[in-house]
Amino acid sequence: MQEHSGTWDNCLEYVDITDVGLRRANNQDSLACRLASDREELQRRGHLFMVADGMGAHAAGEKASKMAVDAVQHAYYKLPEESPEAAVVKAIEDANRQIHNWGQANLDFRGMGTTASVLVLLPERALVAHVGDSRVYRLRGNQLDQLTFDHSLVWELKAARQIPDNEVPNYIPKNIITRSLGPSEAVEVDVEGPFPLLPGDTFLICSDGLTGQVADDEIGMILKHLPLAEAARVLVDIALLRGGPDNISIVLVRVKGGQLASGAAEGSSVMRVVRGPRRQIPVSIWVLLGLALLGTLLLGLGSQWTYALLPLGAFVVILIAALLFRRGPAPAGRPAGGLHGRAPHRSYVCKLDSAYVEKLSSLVQQLEEAAHNGRPDGTPYTIDWTAYRRHRDAGLQAFARKDLSTATVELCRALSCLMQQLRSQSAHDVIAPAPPVADSEGH
Repeated sequence: MQEHSGTWDNCLEYVDITDVGLRRANNQDSLACRLASDREELQRRGHLFMVADGMGAHAAGEKASKMAVDAVQHAYYKLPEESPEAAVVKAIEDANRQIHNWGQANLDFRGMGTTASVLVLLPERALVAHVGDSRVYRLRGNQLDQLTFDHSLVWELKAARQIPDNEVPNYIPKNIITRSLGPSEAVEVDVEGPFPLLPGDTFLICSDGLTGQVADDEIGMILKHLPLAEAARVLVDIALLRGGPDNISIVLVRVKGGQLASGAAEGSSVMRVVRGPRRQIPVSIWVLLGLALLGTLLLGLGSQWTYALLPLGAFVVILIAALLFRRGPAPAGRPAGGLHGRAPHRSYVCKLDSAYVEKLSSLVQQLEEAAHNGRPDGTPYTIDWTAYRRHRDAGLQAFARKDLSTATVELCRALSCLMQQLRSQSAHDVIAPAPPVADSEGH
C-alpha cells in the first residue's frame, strides 16, 4: 500500500493498494496516480487516477493493464490543445489501439484486454471516463454514488428492462463484460461529469475483486468512518476474508479543499446524456454467440435435447443483449465540454446501525477462531495478541455503550491487525470465515 504526500497536501490525500488475492497466481490489475506538476497544469489538466483490470491467459492481462495505465497518463498530459474531456477520451482510445496492435502482433497475447476507469480532479470539478466494469464511486456525507455504469451483460439487460433490477436469473452469466480495451480496433469510452467538488468528497476507483465481495453500503460506511489508509486496508482485508477469488485494487482520493474545492460548488450530479451513432457489438459477444450455437448443435446432433436447451437459452439471451446493445448510443466524436452521462447510476445511504456492527464483530470473532486453530496442516500461527485485543475490547466496549462509529473503527483495526499477521506467515492459508455480503449480481 502506498500513502502519498507532497505539493498538494492542502487540497487532497490519496492512497493506492493492490493485492493478488487468494486464488490467483499473478496480479493482472494496474494502478496510476499522476498529480499535476504545478498550478498551471492543475488548471489545464488536473490530477489523474486510474485502475485497470486485465484479462487474458498467461501474462496477457497483466501486460494489457500495464499498457493501459502507462498509455493513458502519458497521452492525457501531452494533449494541451484538447479539453480535459476530449483529452481523456483520446488517451483511452490511444491505449486501446496500442493494446490491440500488440495483441495482433503477438500470438501469445491475442485477445488480451483490460478495463479502464479514470478519475480526473480539476479545480472545482471532477471527470470520470471508463470502459468495462471497474467502478468509480463518490462518497459525500452519508451517500455513496456509483458514477460509472458497468459495461456488463447483466447491467445492459437491466438497463433494457429484460431482467428485474433486484435479482439476476441463474442462467444469466454474471462475469461477461461488453466493453474492454484491446480486443477490438475501436472502443467506445463513457464520460461522466463534470461533478462539482466539495471539501470532504471521497472517491474510490476499484476493480471487481473488491465489489464482488464487499457490498456498496458496507464500502460507504468504512470510507466514512476510517482514515483513508486504514479504510483501504480494511476493504482489502474483508474481500480476502470472503474468499479473495480475484485481484483486488483500490485507489482512494479525499478532497480537502485548497485549489480543488472552495466549498462553494453546489448543484446536482445528475447529468444529461450526449447521444451519438449506434454502437458496435464487441467481438467477444460474437464469440460467445458462436460458442453457444455450436454447443446447441453438437448436443442436438447427439440427441441430448434436454442439455441442448441450456446453450440454446444462453444463445437467445446473449443475442437479445447484443441487439439491445447495438441500439444504444455511441459518442459522436470526442466530447469537448459540457455535461456528460447519467451518473449517479446507483446511490446508497450508508448509515451505521447495530446490525452491521454485530456482523463486523462476528467476522472479527471468526477470524480470531481461525487464528487459534492454526493452518490447515495443523501448524500453529505465531500471533502477538496485545494490539489485537486492545482494539477488539475497545470496539466491544464502544458497541455496548451504543457508540457505533468508535465500535466500527476499533473492530476494523482489530480485524486488520490480526489479518496482517496471518498473511505475513502464509499468503494462501486464510480461509474465508464468512460468505460475501454482496448484491444479486455478485457485486
